[in-house]
Amino acid sequence: MRAEIQTSIAKIEKSVALLKQRLDWDTAPHRLEEFNAMIEDPTLWDDQARAQKLMRERQALMDAVAVAKGIEQDMSDNIELIEMGEMEEDEEVVAEAEKALKALEAKAAEKELEALLDGEADANDTFLEINAGAGGTEACDWASMLQRMYVRWAEKRGYKVELQSEEAGGEAGIKSCAYKITGHNAYGWLKSESGVHRLVRISPFGKGTRETSFASVWVYPVVDDNIDIDVNPSDIRIDTYRSSGAGGQHVNTTDSAVRITHHPTGIVVTSSEKSQHQNRDIAMKALKSRLYQMELDKRNAAINEAHENKGSAGWGNQIRSYVLQPYQMVKDLRTNHETSDTQGVLDGDLDAFMAATLAQDVAGKSRADARAED
Repeated sequence: MRAEIQTSIAKIEKSVALLKQRLDWDTAPHRLEEFNAMIEDPTLWDDQARAQKLMRERQALMDAVAVAKGIEQDMSDNIELIEMGEMEEDEEVVAEAEKALKALEAKAAEKELEALLDGEADANDTFLEINAGAGGTEACDWASMLQRMYVRWAEKRGYKVELQSEEAGGEAGIKSCAYKITGHNAYGWLKSESGVHRLVRISPFGKGTRETSFASVWVYPVVDDNIDIDVNPSDIRIDTYRSSGAGGQHVNTTDSAVRITHHPTGIVVTSSEKSQHQNRDIAMKALKSRLYQMELDKRNAAINEAHENKGSAGWGNQIRSYVLQPYQMVKDLRTNHETSDTQGVLDGDLDAFMAATLAQDVAGKSRADARAED
């Protein structure tokens, strides 16, 4: 068996070992039995929030066990095919099995990174906000491009995407939008996207000049019902207004949209669904999630420095640059990860950028933990 194949096998085995370590493999069957016993309790759904949380945790455990076992089984099957192909001198079988092993190596590496999403809120659903920054109409158009990019990324992962508010730009694009994205580890993956995103391109609005535009992205976790965030009524102002959406289904004909301003922090959240009652509930949940995110940032200042210092959406504050002219490149300024496949990125191929940032954050956390132990 060639050295290249043996290297792939060793990498897969290393990834599976980490997966099992993070999963506490020896106790997993016992924990699954406990989950199964709890869901048989006839009173479980009396508390729907608790029941849903338990079901999510059970499903996450089952999925993690299935992933580790599946990778091991696929590796074993392909090793067997390679050995059989080599014995029978069937190069086509060997080549196909080698190709499958390389794909499995990439999958195992991704799952290894995903296993590191063990932060307090990483498994939660998430809110995603996009705001046009410096650049006028160009920036509003850029914000709508980012909107499309993140929606496509989320849909590719099978996440549920709900538009909560949207404000149209004056001539094109959007001034701002807010989404709730639902799915396991939605916040864990997206949290690295908070910051200013910079676009360089030839203007599509008849100018024919190269323009630089900015937009800011803000990501914060949906707060579980069992996390108590106290909001003093005297600290907030609630305004109702008529939504100014992009048109069609997003335009309201009554003053049902809701804006909540939190005076101590300056946080402003909005929701513009059809029901004012629903909007109040959505906006309050969003406010609590923002306050919770602030608390997380304080506790994890070294890791979340980008969140605290993202600043205004303009020069000097960007985390990622998207250059469409005079060359094609997307580069993350924190990790130096880059690609020339700009269209792929704008179509939602963001996993490599997220993985690079996650790996860097985990490495930083490990170094901080090591220093704390010294």
